[in-house]
Amino acid sequence: MRLPALAAYLRTPRELRSVWLLKPFELRDEASLRTLRRQVGGGGEGAHVEVVPEGRAVPSGAVLWFHGGGYVVGSGYANTDLVTDLAHDLGVVAVAVDYRLAPEHPFPAALEDGYAVLADLVRRSEELGIDPDRIAVAGASAGGGLAAALCQLVRDRGEYRICFQALRYPMLDDRTEPATRRHFVWTPRSNRTAWDYYLGGSRERGGSPPPYAVPARTADLTGLPPAWIGIGDADLFLEESRAYAERLADAGVPVDLEVVPGMYHGADGVRPAAPSVVSFLAAERAALRRALTPPVAG
Repeated sequence: MRLPALAAYLRTPRELRSVWLLKPFELRDEASLRTLRRQVGGGGEGAHVEVVPEGRAVPSGAVLWFHGGGYVVGSGYANTDLVTDLAHDLGVVAVAVDYRLAPEHPFPAALEDGYAVLADLVRRSEELGIDPDRIAVAGASAGGGLAAALCQLVRDRGEYRICFQALRYPMLDDRTEPATRRHFVWTPRSNRTAWDYYLGGSRERGGSPPPYAVPARTADLTGLPPAWIGIGDADLFLEESRAYAERLADAGVPVDLEVVPGMYHGADGVRPAAPSVVSFLAAERAALRRALTPPVAG
């Protein structure tokens, strides 16, 4: 065990420690991707899990949820419990998008999958008892990046409306460089590899990523829906989350940035019962609740 890794681990808040953190997994090539998919899972069917709770006030709001996994692993079906809880707690229709994964399906496949699910919800809004003006998007890590990108795409296409975006430690910028502190769970090397897979190698060829591929590269953020962004200060994505929140605010978009001391990437999956994690997730849930509560009739 390397001493710097152990020292960084011991600086982690006791409630968030796990021996798993001392065994970082590096995404670096096709072999490591196959291993990661065996461990984490891989969906990518372009379908979705839909939860419609009984007894809710109709029309209700709805939430589109995007799972994490660096755009290369994970499954919407693995988040069935999450969206079921979300639906029943908030009294809304909740959907987990099982978007297609890179490198087999690079940008824009995942984003277009999300757009297709949104379009389907709006088309069936009367059948599902949904208010099409109260549809929020949410996601973690790469899912947060997809939620942010979908808000930009929806704004520009002008066909539908998203009322709110909840971005949990979102993967927003392919240009992120490592800071001097240690990053647990998701490392700079894994981040570069995942972006290369998702962007289809455009950076290696010297070209700029296409519009909507990298949310942080979008110049104009005006007119986007209000946002909640949550991140830990031991997360690789801390600075890009802060920068995106500042740019949203500068563009006149209401934004709430929640920074949790000592929390690393994916801590909610490693130590879900830790008080700081429970408080973090409660803040996200409260933000969604406020956004999806119908206005009081005057």
